[in-house]
Amino acid sequence: MIYGYVRVSSDKQTVENQRFEIERFCKYEQLRIDGWIEETISGTKNYHKRQLGVLLNRVEKDDIIICSELSRLGRNLFMIMEILNLCMLKDCKVWTIKDHYRLGEDIQSKVLAFAFGLAAEIERNLISQRTKDALARKKAEGVRLGRPSGVRNNEELLKPYQYKAKICAMRDAGRSFAYIAKKLHLDRDTVRQYYNRYCRE
Repeated sequence: MIYGYVRVSSDKQTVENQRFEIERFCKYEQLRIDGWIEETISGTKNYHKRQLGVLLNRVEKDDIIICSELSRLGRNLFMIMEILNLCMLKDCKVWTIKDHYRLGEDIQSKVLAFAFGLAAEIERNLISQRTKDALARKKAEGVRLGRPSGVRNNEELLKPYQYKAKICAMRDAGRSFAYIAKKLHLDRDTVRQYYNRYCRE
């Protein structure tokens, strides 16, 4: 399958120019687009929350994604690298027209895939370390971490007269904690604790 991917950041921009470039390229290369993905959304938005994320979940080995340039995939270098690395792992090719970029099966692509994966891992580690450093600094400054004082857990927040009769009745009828939790949209352990605390009085 060959997919054309087009993205603009706002309604004031048009997808027509990008689409024309892709169509002209495919005509020259004698390729046929099987599906189009067009979206109006900022490139800084995580690709998981875009139609691009849906496309990346769909693509298979030897599929091709064609876009006008790499910046259409995202405005963040590490995001682009993560996307390209994902495509490499799925053996999906990415071609860009203006950049003349080809992500495929050659040795250059494999080297790039290694670099992309390594860079993404380093970035994740850096983010994790920055988070740990920030928490350590707050703790050293005397900031209380975790649940704010006075905030009760889910079990304590349940309104006794709202759930007690239902939970007790369903348990007496032989229903499992999992069944009750699903019916009341609660956590199973919370239901069990609530039952043990209030229905066995």
